[in-house]
Amino acid sequence: MKIEHVAMWVRDLETMREFYQTYFAADANDKYVNAQKGFSSYFLSFDNGARLEIMHNDSIPVSNQDPIAQFTGFIHLAVSLGSEQAVDTLTARLANDGYKVIDGPRRTGDGYYESVVLDPEDNRLELTS
Repeated sequence: MKIEHVAMWVRDLETMREFYQTYFAADANDKYVNAQKGFSSYFLSFDNGARLEIMHNDSIPVSNQDPIAQFTGFIHLAVSLGSEQAVDTLTARLANDGYKVIDGPRRTGDGYYESVVLDPEDNRLELTS
């Protein structure tokens, strides 16, 4: 079995596309638009074959979850960067560019080296080595 893709609703489709292209080298397909349904999306592909679908529709309500608090359901997207240095470098770059770092970089009790940052819409990204 292989997970084909993960999808998330977003408020600003273009800002989110640009974020993942800029910081994670994602390749975006051509924008899909279904004007009748008010729906638009991009599939973002990463170098290991993983895909993230970002979707927008004005009728989807904004989440009222606190991005710092934990809650049930999907909580973060983990991205392996390949080395501790890569985690440090990207974490610092994101912080310098104004994105919130909510944890790390640090070594976890189960042996991971990671940091946790928020994307432009406050989704948690776990950056691992």
